[in-house]
Amino acid sequence: MDRKMLRDDHWARIEHLLPGKASDRGVTAKDNRRFLEAVLWVMRTEIPWRDLPAEYGHWHRTYVRFSRWREKGVFERVAQAFVCDADTERLFLDSTIVRAHQHSSGAQKKAGGQEIGHSFGRSDRRYRVRRQDYRTLAGTGRHCRQGLRCGPLCRHDRGSGAQAVIPLRSNRLTPRNFDHHLYRDRNLVERFFVRIKHFRRIATRYDKLSTSFLSFIHLACAYVRLA
Repeated sequence: MDRKMLRDDHWARIEHLLPGKASDRGVTAKDNRRFLEAVLWVMRTEIPWRDLPAEYGHWHRTYVRFSRWREKGVFERVAQAFVCDADTERLFLDSTIVRAHQHSSGAQKKAGGQEIGHSFGRSDRRYRVRRQDYRTLAGTGRHCRQGLRCGPLCRHDRGSGAQAVIPLRSNRLTPRNFDHHLYRDRNLVERFFVRIKHFRRIATRYDKLSTSFLSFIHLACAYVRLA
């Protein structure tokens, strides 16, 4: 395969974060780069693991290795390592919808949680998104932006020291002041969602286990920081 996703400078920044280093116990993994390219290929193309090109190695061994790294939290640690490099003066909170494909359901319960939502009406879905945002917001104590109107969020902001940057509708009789300059930065969240959804396996969820889907998201976030 000529089309690779990891450049040499990318690999230099991520190599020391992966298992199999000389300082790690066990056998040194000499093909970490090829394995990571295989996972990126699956994530970008949304192909089943069985259809992995032979150039990336045997599909089953690659999947087993992915599962092992997933359980050890390797992908999450890699993503967190790049989060530390980011400017976190402000944290923006927003939500996005990811449709779950029919193939993402049906895993055995003993294999792990699936956490696949159900289809709801528009109003109920908006409420549920707001509720999840509220849970995520709890304890951040930072500036936040929320695209949906939600009174509990604003009340929580005042109690935690965070700042709600939520404009009201123009027909509201009681106005609320908010930082217009900060609100203009809301595009950063949407642009980030667009970038990680270039990976088709994230734009549409095909994974049965929520931990697998989250591992792909962690890897996508790290790759965006690399690029």
